[in-house]
Amino acid sequence: MQSEPETVCNVAISFDRCKITSVTCSCGNKDIFYCAHVVALSLYRIRKPDQVKLHLPISETLFQMNRDQLQKFVQYLITVHHTEVLPTAQKLADEILSQNSEINQVHGAPDPTAGASIDDENCWHLDEEQVQQQVKLFLSQGGYHGSGKQLNLLFAKVREMLKMRDSNGARMLTLITEQFMADPRLSLWTQQGTTMTDKYRQLWDELGALWMCIVLNPHCKLEQKSSWLKQLKKWNSVDVCPWEDGNHGNELPNLTNALPQGANANQENLGQCKSLEYQHLPAHKFLEEGESYLTLAVEVALIGLGQQRIMPDGLYAQEKVCRNEEQLISKLQEIELDDTLVKIFRKQAVFLLEGGPYSGLGEVIHRESVPMHTFAKYLFTSLLPHDAELAYKTALRAMRLLVLESTAPSGDLSRPHHIASVVPNRYPRWFTLSHIESQQCELASTMLTAAKGDVRRLETVLESIQKNIHSSSHIFKLAQDAFKIATLMDSLPDITLLKVSLELGLQVFLS
Repeated sequence: MQSEPETVCNVAISFDRCKITSVTCSCGNKDIFYCAHVVALSLYRIRKPDQVKLHLPISETLFQMNRDQLQKFVQYLITVHHTEVLPTAQKLADEILSQNSEINQVHGAPDPTAGASIDDENCWHLDEEQVQQQVKLFLSQGGYHGSGKQLNLLFAKVREMLKMRDSNGARMLTLITEQFMADPRLSLWTQQGTTMTDKYRQLWDELGALWMCIVLNPHCKLEQKSSWLKQLKKWNSVDVCPWEDGNHGNELPNLTNALPQGANANQENLGQCKSLEYQHLPAHKFLEEGESYLTLAVEVALIGLGQQRIMPDGLYAQEKVCRNEEQLISKLQEIELDDTLVKIFRKQAVFLLEGGPYSGLGEVIHRESVPMHTFAKYLFTSLLPHDAELAYKTALRAMRLLVLESTAPSGDLSRPHHIASVVPNRYPRWFTLSHIESQQCELASTMLTAAKGDVRRLETVLESIQKNIHSSSHIFKLAQDAFKIATLMDSLPDITLLKVSLELGLQVFLS
């Protein structure tokens, strides 16, 4: 096949403190990223620096010329590029000869070859107009033609910029967010009282996650944070800005896409990347001896998972709570626990058990606090080989599900003539309740399995099941689990577990 004719492109690249600050190319290709010609010239400059002749700033060269040389220089420059620069040259000449012109009020003249001042902001070149146009185009396609994939690639680019501490990360995300806010479908959905599609909401979730990365960046200046806060408040005040809950209408949501049930659901959807190897990298700036970035990352994850938080209102946000928790636990499961990390687990488990209102495993929690079943099951299995007492204490504390507890009667019960009026038990709209009860059941089943042969612990787990689990179907499942565990083929039947199975079975019949 005949190849395309070779074309010659004129490329100009400006550098400042090891960053490409501006690019121009005569090829005319418009995109968010650099064209092939800019990339080629950059690679040539990196690989063959000796082949690129270095010049003094043009202002220095001109300073060394006498009047005749300066006149010759200007006239030759105009002659070579007369069609492009002649009108500009005549305009500048007229302004310079006019004493009252604006150009004569400024001392000196600009020099594009001299570089910026050391105090000036320097950042990688970013074509802001192209970012806006591309995002607008992808959004207008409404999720078709791979537009969602393209937007996720842009988000990945922002993450890469943040990782490299490139100040363009925040600039690029600001441009993307502005286009999202300008999407005409937001007004349409608000007027119609309908919710946005799940795919579109996932893109908004990614926006929010990236903004959190930016505002929590410890390397940014205070004035930058103030500026971002002002911008975020401005966007938040716009009527069409979506709510995190995503449930504006009063209609019941479609629950056909409910969260998967069972112990292996995330895999009493998420690919496993077991090939990854996590290593301890020393963090010299931190005070505690033996700490590494890995121990700090694990500790922060455990703190976050154990925080007490109120269940949000909308279906999407409630599913998101479960999904985010399971994703983070899935990441933690990829890490092989060594002695150093086990110490972190022990420390955090004790802190969470003794913690005040901030802890989801504290003694007193809000009735609508997000349950800790999934997190506690992970803590239990992680701690069990190293500190069984702490493992059971953590799991038993997490078994509660206060949202299903009956409300206390009202009225003065000390006076017989005052009839106590029982306040009706009003359940909040927990759309993920069946999934939560399933996780509670998985936690109980895990404890039953581990407690086989230990009479004291089996009785404690049974009491917790009878007190905290309200679903007959889940109690029946636990009765079956206890029976199976008690009658495994490779050992004699466990009498205590058989009694547990019997008591749970009787509870189902009597409920």
